[in-house]
Amino acid sequence: MLGTVLLLLVVLARPVGPSPASAASWRAEALKRLLEVFGIEDPPPPPAHFKQPPQYMVDLFNTVANADGVTKNPDILEGNTVRSFLDKTHGEKMQFLFILSSVAKNEKILTAELHLFRLWPKATDGPKRHHFCQVSIYQILDKTEPDSPQGQKLVASRLLSLQGSGWEVFAITQAVRDWTEDESSNRGLLVTVHGLGGSPLDSPAIQFASSRDHHESKRPMLVLFTDDGRRGASLPTADFPGRCCTPQHSSLNGPRSTRSLDRLQPCQRHPLSVDFEEIGWSGWIISPRGYNAYHCKGSCPFPLGENMRPTNHATVQSIINALKLSEGVSSPCCVPDKLHSINLLYFDDDENVVLKQYDDMVAGSCGCH
Repeated sequence: MLGTVLLLLVVLARPVGPSPASAASWRAEALKRLLEVFGIEDPPPPPAHFKQPPQYMVDLFNTVANADGVTKNPDILEGNTVRSFLDKTHGEKMQFLFILSSVAKNEKILTAELHLFRLWPKATDGPKRHHFCQVSIYQILDKTEPDSPQGQKLVASRLLSLQGSGWEVFAITQAVRDWTEDESSNRGLLVTVHGLGGSPLDSPAIQFASSRDHHESKRPMLVLFTDDGRRGASLPTADFPGRCCTPQHSSLNGPRSTRSLDRLQPCQRHPLSVDFEEIGWSGWIISPRGYNAYHCKGSCPFPLGENMRPTNHATVQSIINALKLSEGVSSPCCVPDKLHSINLLYFDDDENVVLKQYDDMVAGSCGCH
């Protein structure tokens, strides 16, 4: 994947030739290919107005990645995609609806969580009889009778203390799997609060923030941890795209061009900045603003030292090339031998915030292969 990114960035930086139309065509094709690398069909439009991403998603990005988006620990995320959806209802009842049309058919739902912001309890006179209440989450089966036993299906339930405030998280994975298999079955969720053992309460002992009456930062939210099946390719070899080696001797008897001087330098890693604003993606990507992909450049001359991290195959190839034992065998190539993933936090087509991890996007080190 990194090789594809490098080639596309070369095309994007291609100088404008005699035909502006041809240059524009090259750039459009390169951007299309770059979107494919990131698993996106078309670039999502920027939000119509300034939109603050959910703090949970920002905190998750900062936990998973550094400021450049490079993964800190590849085992933190479950799957490679996290999607957040805000509630689309504005009613008074504790009913919530999340539109999941942006979830791709090939995405495997690993975990689904309902995030509800619990408000501070209102002051009441007299001592409380109980210190806990039971909060239950129901999948609505029939919109006309959501409160009836036939119109609902229990998907999560637990006891909560009557004191406290902040986010409460409920696992509702099976309900979301049902919705993604049959979109028409998504009729929303119903939340109820009862006393211990399911006894009714005179007034709500616990209240959650709603979409209508509270700040957007406290809106009910559905968070999906999914896996889209995309995995990085194996580490590149000597025939890595765009990394074909050229003969080392061609420039020794003539003027040293910049390219020939590069070949005389030993194989090592060099910076390669990817700026999303220059590409035109800054409107929908939240973080990072860009990242350093790095690239490998330099020669792999005989004899290969350990500092060049050669494979056994590269060592043999270097010997065969130096001794001219076989015609047409070039010297090994300087390529990435360790690759890191990056993470993007962005708005999708429906202005939902997505965190996605992409394998093999940063050259961690270089070697002769």
